[in-house]
Amino acid sequence: MTKRLLQGNQAIALAAVKAGLNFYAGYPITPASEILHELVNKKTVKVLQMEDEIASINAIIGSSLAGAKSMTATSGPGFSLMQESIGLAHMMEIPLVIVNVQRVGPSTGMPTFPAQGDILQCKYGSHGDYFPIVFYPNSVAELYEFTFNAFNAAEESLSPVILLSDSYVGHLYETIEETDYPVSKRTLSPLGTSNRHFTGLTHADSKPATSDPEVHKKFIKHLEAKQKKVSRKYNDYEYIENKDSDTLLIAYGAMSRVAFDFKEDFAIYRPVRIFPIVEKLKDIAKKYKQIVVMEMNTGQYANEVERLLYREVKLLPILGGKIDLNEIASKLRRIKKKK
Repeated sequence: MTKRLLQGNQAIALAAVKAGLNFYAGYPITPASEILHELVNKKTVKVLQMEDEIASINAIIGSSLAGAKSMTATSGPGFSLMQESIGLAHMMEIPLVIVNVQRVGPSTGMPTFPAQGDILQCKYGSHGDYFPIVFYPNSVAELYEFTFNAFNAAEESLSPVILLSDSYVGHLYETIEETDYPVSKRTLSPLGTSNRHFTGLTHADSKPATSDPEVHKKFIKHLEAKQKKVSRKYNDYEYIENKDSDTLLIAYGAMSRVAFDFKEDFAIYRPVRIFPIVEKLKDIAKKYKQIVVMEMNTGQYANEVERLLYREVKLLPILGGKIDLNEIASKLRRIKKKK
């Protein structure tokens, strides 16, 4: 098995090719541009630099409809521009992979600093009801592995799957094993070769049905059921029990790497499948009097965890893109004293 020293973004590009990527459309944006740079040199992938992120997402919708495994990559500002078309892809049941290497926002923000401010946008960014599968690895090796998982989950669920990263993990260099993970094949026939719906309208049996509420209810239930079914194959999380602590510290992505430094004082839970939230968290949380979420935003995942658990969740926000271990240790000590 080959070992390679890779940057996180390079690992995503390599795994995407191995997972069967045929077409990539994207617009350069810090801190995700290396993915585009890597794929330009891959002979098996057609690559287009688009005029913006709206064009990028719609280009891969079209290529996926034509039968090609397709992907784009961006950061926060570009991800915002993609939201309407992400909803369209869910409605049309189109398999895609969307990589979001997060940076400090909103707007242009601080392009070279890491953040985790796009968590809720993954789940609620487009209008209407849809149920995205979202992964957030915390290492170069996991970015490599979960790129395979993202492509497979997209094919299995017939939906856009989001692979989250941040500028810290995306630009991190680590040695990985270049494993050939299993790859799910494309099962849908290309547009034009079968009776297939291809608009954003509510539909039944590939025909528009825009005046029957029961048809829409049935379709939304269908979307939810298939997303839940596929997501169960990827119940990925990491849990470090601590019987001497009554506090569970939850962190993900770059911040989970920091959280492990405090495993002597807290139990640690790290979700890899961010959405749908892994149900096992309910059982784990019952063991602890206090739940703390440490994240690089003002509580986006903490609020979702609180909704899931029906109990108070404390927040430790890390803002501005700077990860200061001394500052974090001080804040955790204060939280521990207040319990």
